[in-house]
Amino acid sequence: MKKEYDIADQWVSFELHPETPPAGMLLSERFKGHDLSSFYDQLRKRGREVDIVFGNLTVLSNSRLALIASEYARDQGLYDPFHENMFHAYFTGCQDIGKPDVIAAVAKKSGLDKKGTLGALRDGLYLSRLNEARKEGELIGLTGIPLFIIENKYKIVGAQPMETFRNLLDKII
Repeated sequence: MKKEYDIADQWVSFELHPETPPAGMLLSERFKGHDLSSFYDQLRKRGREVDIVFGNLTVLSNSRLALIASEYARDQGLYDPFHENMFHAYFTGCQDIGKPDVIAAVAKKSGLDKKGTLGALRDGLYLSRLNEARKEGELIGLTGIPLFIIENKYKIVGAQPMETFRNLLDKII
């Protein structure tokens, strides 16, 4: 029996760039005219603060299949390890998480059945969850990830330094 799903109580599998072609695209094309080197310098700086290594990512993957697999992992009780392993596969390993073979390898590493995971990618069962997450994201004005909402009113968007959190909490406490 499937668990009830309430996106208000959990991490949400949110597709930030649904317009990304299935094969992905170069980040330099997607963010044409933006200085990606300064973006990655800041991201690496934030990553060092929490012991995360960011690789030299050049491709924006279409994340839809990875997000579908994350919902399958949620139902199997393995969302957290799957999410962490997928994060590292993409941001540290610079793997294309839009490819079923990459997703299957991450699933196996996370303790999931590869066949079950690949079946979930094909059967469409989890698309409604992604659509609900999209609607919820639009309602709350989600423009970037991660997004932290405090007291249903204050937002912190993106990989921000701890000082940003401290400053906000000092203001509202």
